Order: sequence, then C-alpha cells, then structure tokens
Amino acid sequence: LNMSQARGYQTGGTVHIVINNQIGFTTSNPLDTRSTLYCTDVAKMIQAPIFHVNGDDPEAIIFATRLALDFRMTFNKDVVIDLVCYRRHGHNEADEPAVTQPMMYKKIREHSTTRQIYADRLAEEGAIDAEQAQKMADLYRQELEGGKIVSRPIIDGLTNQHAANWQHFFGNDWDVAYDNAVPIARLRQLQERMLRFPEQLELHPRVRRIMDDRRKMVAGELPVDWGCAENLAYASLLAGNISVRLSGQDCGRGTFSHRHAVIHNQANGDNWMPLQHLAETQGEFTVIDSLLSEEAVLGFEYGYAATEPNSLTVWEAQFGDFANGAQVVIDQFISAAEVKWNLLCGLVVLLPHGYEGQGPEHSSARLERYLHLCAEHNMQVCMPTSSAQIYHLLRRQMLRDYRKPLIVLTPKSLLRHKSAASSLRELSAGRFHNVIDDNAADAAAVTRLVLCAGKIYYDLLDSREAKRAGHIAIVRLEQLYPFPHADFAAMFARYKNATRVVWCQEEPQNQGAWYQVQHRFRKYLKDHQQLQYVGREASASPAVGYYSLHVSQQATVVRQALFGAEAEAAKP
Repeated sequence: LNMSQARGYQTGGTVHIVINNQIGFTTSNPLDTRSTLYCTDVAKMIQAPIFHVNGDDPEAIIFATRLALDFRMTFNKDVVIDLVCYRRHGHNEADEPAVTQPMMYKKIREHSTTRQIYADRLAEEGAIDAEQAQKMADLYRQELEGGKIVSRPIIDGLTNQHAANWQHFFGNDWDVAYDNAVPIARLRQLQERMLRFPEQLELHPRVRRIMDDRRKMVAGELPVDWGCAENLAYASLLAGNISVRLSGQDCGRGTFSHRHAVIHNQANGDNWMPLQHLAETQGEFTVIDSLLSEEAVLGFEYGYAATEPNSLTVWEAQFGDFANGAQVVIDQFISAAEVKWNLLCGLVVLLPHGYEGQGPEHSSARLERYLHLCAEHNMQVCMPTSSAQIYHLLRRQMLRDYRKPLIVLTPKSLLRHKSAASSLRELSAGRFHNVIDDNAADAAAVTRLVLCAGKIYYDLLDSREAKRAGHIAIVRLEQLYPFPHADFAAMFARYKNATRVVWCQEEPQNQGAWYQVQHRFRKYLKDHQQLQYVGREASASPAVGYYSLHVSQQATVVRQALFGAEAEAAKP
C-alpha cells in the first residue's frame, strides 16, 4: 500500500482480496490480533475504497468484485475487498478449533453452509426447488469422486503480449560462453556522452571533481575507478538496447557517493540522468531512491526481474547488513523459487560489505547466510575486488543465456582505493575472473599460499610487499558459488611446493565463507599440504564497536595469515 503511489513502484492499481476466514481463531481474544476494527483498515492510509462483503452472499460478492474492478480500471487506484467468512474445520479437517474458540465454533456448527443458504434462498424466490438443488450437489460430488474436471471450461487461445519467453534460459551452465568485448573507442564514446550536461546544469563542486576525473579515466590519464566502471557497464548494456533498472536507498548517488547516476542541479533542484541520454535508440534506464523498507522493495524487484529476463534489474542495500530485514524474500523466493516453482529470475543484489571499523551493524552482509542457502546452482555469490571485475560481472549477468539471482558483496573503501582501479583495456578486452591468481609470485618459490575474498586482499598485499616476502602467494576467490572448480584447480596446481594453505577472512570464524568453502579446498590438497583458517575468532556479534580495536584485530589477522602464529609470538 505504501508503494502503490510511490514513483517506480506504481502498478496502475491493485485489487486486494482478503479471504477473511478468521484463521486467527487460536488467538483467544480477537483484540489480540490487531489494533483496528477491521483487518483492512490499513488501506485507509491511501484512501482506497474498502468493500466489506458477507461470504455467505454469492451475489453480493459478485457485485462487489465487479464494482472493485470497474473502480480500478476507471481510476487506476487500489481497491480492497474484505470477504468476511470463516473456516468450518479450523486449520484442517483434523483440527479441533473449539479447544481455543468454543463460542465461535458453537455458532459455526449450528450455521448452514454457504451452498445450503444460497440454495434455500433460490428456492424461496422460486428460481429452483429443493430437489433440484440437491441433485446439483449430488451430481457435483459424483463427478468429483469419478475424477472428472468439474470447473467451468477454461478459456483457451488467449496470449499475454507482455509475457516473456524463458525457455532458452533453462538447462544452461553458469559458465556458458558469451561475447563480452567492447572496443575502447566505444567505451570512450559512451563516457563522453555521459559527461554531456545541459548548459543550465550547475554541478556540486564535489560532483564536478568526480566528473573531471572520469574524463581523465577514459582518456587514459587515470585508472578507471569503481563508479566509472559500473556506469560504463550500464551504459554498454543500454547502448545494446538492454534496459537497466536500479533501485535502493540512495542508489542514485550511491550511499558512498561513488555512482552519481543522478545529477542534482544545484541551481534549481532538477535531476539529470546521463544514462538516459546515450543515444536516440537505447534501452530504458530507471533509477529509484527507494522507500525505507528492504523487504517490500526487494520483493518488488524480485517480482520485476522474474518477469523481465532481458532487462538488468538491480537492488542495492544501503549497507549490506540492511538486507537482513528482507531475509524472508531471500529465503522464500530468491534461493528457492526455481526448485519450488520452476521460476527463473536474474535479479542482482548489491550488498556493500567489508570491515571498516564502523561497528557491528555496518560491517557484515551475512555472507554465510547466502552460502548456506546455495545448492543445485540456485544462485551466484561473488565478491569482486576491482573496478574491472564489477564491470564484467554486471555485463556477464545479461550477456549469457543464463538467468539466476546474483548476490554481489560490493566494497566500501575499495570504491576509491587506487589499487582497485583498472585500466580501460581491462574493461574493453577483459572478462570476469572467478579466481585471480598472484601473477607477481614465483610459483616454484611459494611455500605459503593465502586464499581470500574481498577487500582484505589489499591489506594482505600491502603487508607482504612491506616485508618483501617472496615465498607467499595471495590468491583471490572472486566467485564463491557456484564454485569455479576448473579455475581453482588450474591455479592450485601451480603451487606444488606450498606446504601451508591458508584461508584468510575478515569475518569471525562462524561467519563469512570459511565453513561453506573449506571442503572445496580440501579436495585439492596434497599429502604434504595443510589447510588453516585465519580470521577473527567466533563471535555472536559481526564486529566490535571500537575503531581502535578493529584496527588491532585486522592487523593481527593479516600478520597471522602471512607469517603464522609464530609472528604473534615474536611480537615485542
């Protein structure tokens, strides 16, 4: 109801039918079920008409339904039908509801069925007689018991012009080949068009600096940062007539001010969306700063993506933790809809994640929950660590003949980390790497192999370089599920002399990826190799609340991952 009039979520009106069968009978007092007289009173918030109809009056129900449909089609507004009825047998035929509702179910036992009430009424009016009514009921039961179809003939031959064909997405593997190349000249052209602003558009000084830097990035004077690469991914898809829909709290600007898909005119408050002005013919670009209800918005975007296989639909949490409020959508739909209903969906969920010392509520997107839900290739979970990786990951989602939900744990501090930026050539001729090997390491000299995912890689890299520890290789696992066995095996085979294999993560041991990926690693270990976990100790809280303690913990994790527990013992 809150979304019904909100920009980006309007559907042209919805007919809400409440089957008010008083299923709350196990609650002894009706006043305990809600704080309003009617369960439909919530619809008053948008002044929607509410029709309360007696479920024992079929003709009144038909009248109210026609009236509701006429209202919706005339005014394109929501309308509610409160169908007041009851459950004769409680939850099911074996239940005994009188245990908790003796008075109510005494009335129900003495109350005629809807069929009998209507038959008596028709008999009184002379429309039919009692014998005819009983014959109709007997015939219906006979047909049911005979296995016949008793419903009215189904209208066939109708086609839904808006329905999409999902057939060619079924049965494909996640690593199916696709054409990903975009010439550098084309990327420069797209970025130049995104930087063409109306003359009257007054940029905020901070935004102007960002746009000036993007000019330098596509000119090759600066490496391409995360925000620029992400926008180029959208632009390249839009230029290929693939529509893009992006929603979430503050996603137009980006919570960490990196995206700027919406430019706010400082002179008059008007908005300008560069991605809507790439060419005369292009895909439709929609960006919505959503209402503050993760469950509602994620549910809407899931439904949208489930009907639009050829559009990129993206929902971004303001912080990765905020998706916790939408867990029911993730559990019931995103992870299980294909197995339950054979329903595919290509929704992308962006979850800013990483330990930055901002406390427990802004640290963990609960990576372990998503990995725990992974099975039968039901979805994808990735942790890209460079701007080229997010560029290729977003494009891959649409260019493959493969549609599964994609969970992306995106960074926060890496959005502006110089080492996370990529060259324009990496965007143009590259691809998404499921595993990123350590090309700086001499594989034959490596005795310690450190595996990791996410931004902790850069902490590990800085520490190794400072110590000039050439015997250590650091490898990034960018796709956690489906596990990239072929890429991992090819990488792992290079480090034959590594005796210690370490999985390093920022998250506490009972969180993060450790318990969901360790068995994958053990499959490739040789007799002389040992696998070790390095990270924070198990914790009920995702993170500590003091920045100085966070820094100390992070430094300890990095030291132990690179140099082992002996490094801690040797500390003064």
